[in-house]
Amino acid sequence: MENKIEKAVEYYTFKSKEILDSINCSRNLTVDQIIEKGEALSVLEYKITALEVANES
Repeated sequence: MENKIEKAVEYYTFKSKEILDSINCSRNLTVDQIIEKGEALSVLEYKITALEVANES
């Protein structure tokens, strides 16, 4: 079970980094786009945190 959790953490971490990179590399994002990406990033961070807690238990 831990192996699946670790793979999920790796995947969500990769997706999170991907979103951060797209925000940081783009100079012409609208406010709405930044908010949408921020919301997606927030969801991923919650998932990562929940998986890390589950992995410790």
